[in-house]
Amino acid sequence: MQVSEPALKKQDPSGMDAMMSEEYASQSKLFQEFTCAPSIDNAWVSKTCNGDRSTAMFSISQADLLANNTRKCILYSHIMRHGTSPLECQWSPFPIEMTGVSVVIPSPSGSKLLVVRNGEKGSSTKLQIVDQSHVEKEICIDQSIHGPLYTDEWFQGISWNQEETFIAYIAEESPRPKPAFDFVGYRKEGSSEKDCNSWRGQAEWEENWGETYSKKGRPSLFVLDIASGGVCAARGIAKSLSVGQVVWAPPSSSGRQTHLVFVGWLEHNGFQNTPRKLGIKYCSNRPCSLYAIRCPFEEPNADNALVSGGKSDSASVATNLTPSISRAFFPRFSKDGKLLVFLSSKCAVDSGAHNATDSLHKINWASDWKIDEHLDVTDVVPLVMCPEDGCFPGLYCSSMLSDPWLSNHCTMVLTSAWRSTQVILSVDVLSGEVTRISPENSDYSWSALAVNGNDVLSVSSSPIDPPQISYGYQASTEDHQTHGWVWEEVTSPLMAGSNKLKDLLSHHKFSILKIPVTNPSDELSNGGQLPFEAIFVSCEDSLQKPTVLILHGGPHSTSVSSYSKSSAFLASLGFNLLIVNYRGTPGFGEEALQSLPGKVGSQDVQDCLMALDYVINEGLIDASKVAVVGISHGGFLTTHLIGQAPDRFAVAAARNPVCNLSLMIGTTDIPDWCYAVACGTEAKHLASESPSLDHIRLFYQKSPIAHISKVKAPLLMLLGGADLRVPVSNGLQYARALRERGGDIKIMMFPEDIHEINIPRSDFESFLSIGVWFKKYLK
Repeated sequence: MQVSEPALKKQDPSGMDAMMSEEYASQSKLFQEFTCAPSIDNAWVSKTCNGDRSTAMFSISQADLLANNTRKCILYSHIMRHGTSPLECQWSPFPIEMTGVSVVIPSPSGSKLLVVRNGEKGSSTKLQIVDQSHVEKEICIDQSIHGPLYTDEWFQGISWNQEETFIAYIAEESPRPKPAFDFVGYRKEGSSEKDCNSWRGQAEWEENWGETYSKKGRPSLFVLDIASGGVCAARGIAKSLSVGQVVWAPPSSSGRQTHLVFVGWLEHNGFQNTPRKLGIKYCSNRPCSLYAIRCPFEEPNADNALVSGGKSDSASVATNLTPSISRAFFPRFSKDGKLLVFLSSKCAVDSGAHNATDSLHKINWASDWKIDEHLDVTDVVPLVMCPEDGCFPGLYCSSMLSDPWLSNHCTMVLTSAWRSTQVILSVDVLSGEVTRISPENSDYSWSALAVNGNDVLSVSSSPIDPPQISYGYQASTEDHQTHGWVWEEVTSPLMAGSNKLKDLLSHHKFSILKIPVTNPSDELSNGGQLPFEAIFVSCEDSLQKPTVLILHGGPHSTSVSSYSKSSAFLASLGFNLLIVNYRGTPGFGEEALQSLPGKVGSQDVQDCLMALDYVINEGLIDASKVAVVGISHGGFLTTHLIGQAPDRFAVAAARNPVCNLSLMIGTTDIPDWCYAVACGTEAKHLASESPSLDHIRLFYQKSPIAHISKVKAPLLMLLGGADLRVPVSNGLQYARALRERGGDIKIMMFPEDIHEINIPRSDFESFLSIGVWFKKYLK
């Protein structure tokens, strides 16, 4: 049978009908506005000779869809504040693109800049020292010395010493040589990689840190001597440690900085202390301690111990500074060098939850400290178990400024989750007093970018307001008494793009809803019975518009009230958004967080339905026009909801969802997570690489696949082909089983993507497809 020419014209080459093709064209044009807007990654501030004037350097990133990578730029501003006069800012006319640059780190004085250019596999890494007029020095480091520098949020540690003569950093250890073979057989003496008459074997497989790190070498500590260009590996660090977050210890009584402090993660953290590296990305429950070691250039015979040479037999051994604390990280020395302050998530290690409430601790540091000398740890900010309404809920810090100190040497500035918002806190490390310094009457989320003396450079945003730079300082009276913080908005070139996005969202508003827990069990802790929250983004005439229920992963992560391009895009399409922070979300106290392990698939599912019931009963949305979307554990909830409450959702989308714990346990990089969410407090004692039949049955019963026969909603499944956290087998099994039952299912596979699906083109197409999918079924 022949197909008529008009019929052919109605379908484009991708197989879409005309209506769907038009929807893709329309939405893709709109989503590009959100995708191509630049975002602020980091900022640094340094004082100039003029005391009232500072120079700020911003690291900016922007998706480049054509090149399928992220464009990085630097933007400068002079900030001037004179007494009570309005803040003045003078910006550089254009951003400077940093092509091929992995990271930049200014020196303590701000007069020099380290520019890191990580080479691709097999090529050298370049470290450039740039002064205010030119490249002062470029050091090329061959792969035989070490691989690329770590620039991620876990292992990265790049630290200048105060004299700006040495730089300590974390880089990939060079791989062990692989066996060489030729036409005769095994070659004992080996061969070069470029020898065309031989080839390399594979050798024994080595454990890695899982998701994101599977192709990276062991994180190891190196020091660069800027004057000579020599690179030396730290010695005395046990092979059972992966290292990161290095900082220089303060000068000794001789005036020299001779020691380094770093975080060391135990590599034998498998079940029953077996030698396995469980996945570390997003996992705050991996044991680690603070260690101190002598700078390799301060060791005897250091001149003969460059990484291209031998090792010194008299090298010191790394000393564990925090043996009594199961997890210590983000070490920071006070400006006067008298205190070493650090965070701990001991509760995560002890409970098995993959994220938990942090605590803050300090060590008094003596200028004449000896490396074998015991140091006492003192609590600064303890855990908060069950916060009073409106009060400090505890520390939840995913990062820390490299220099978080105000000028008084004893007050540090932290960014932390506070229920459904993110706030800026000041902590007096002597008294332990915690103060919220970002505006208390604001539902926006705030993040500190840099500290400048007693002032703070920050960024704030909301689900409908793109990031806005602000400058905060303590107001003072005529008698020089301080009272509260004043925040001034900083006009910047970035606002041009932000204003365009604001226009697209101008008919929306948002609020944070408190959702009461109905009929709480008497077995729950007090914190587990408290209300949880949801962020509600509403259109005009919200009752007439469809609603998207958005669910975060984790389950111990938080959806804070900050700007997200993907959520803003969905809002701009005319959807209300209900973003639920179900019980188990960090930011609400430790008891609320610990109420979820062992109850996944029930308590968290009921919380989502309670939030949905709340907005329906308040007359805010139409109950017949509801979609649901989530990633990872959010995808777990998405697929649970369409199975357990099949008549409540018109359509669904899931990105790398957990669909079957009994399948995931043998394939994921975090099998302990399966035990933790399913078994609760007993997980650590039950966990095994060979789960019992009873545990397999329990995992299945807790999983969405147990409810698949009841699913009615059309489902869009988006999968990352290189995901080690929730391997594609999980999503594919569910999707195929749903198709087997006659379900409406569409699968999109992104072969090179990991769990986040964050390669620019993949990120763009995945959220565009969600928008089109929802529009199709929510007319």
